[in-house]
Amino acid sequence: MTGLFYSTAFETGCRIEIEQSPDHFHAHVKLDGDVPIYPGDQVQVHGAPVTVAFGEKLSFERTATVRRAAPLRRAWTKLASYFELGELYEVSFNPGRLR
Repeated sequence: MTGLFYSTAFETGCRIEIEQSPDHFHAHVKLDGDVPIYPGDQVQVHGAPVTVAFGEKLSFERTATVRRAAPLRRAWTKLASYFELGELYEVSFNPGRLR
């Protein structure tokens, strides 16, 4: 099934930035060489889990494996994304509780 859903895989270095503070709460991964990621591709970052205490910001280097999606998986991901987008519309900004 590897050829049907994923076409190629390769390893690359990456930089991880994690911050947990009153102003920011994020985790970003930047792949070395600005490797583009397309619909259906998977990125797995290798290494031990990291814990960031409140008020901390960490940046470090790791290795990541990028698995490119085959055309069938890429098309399926694009199609499914249109239906997933609809979940964003089901948000209410009314003050108070819903009855």
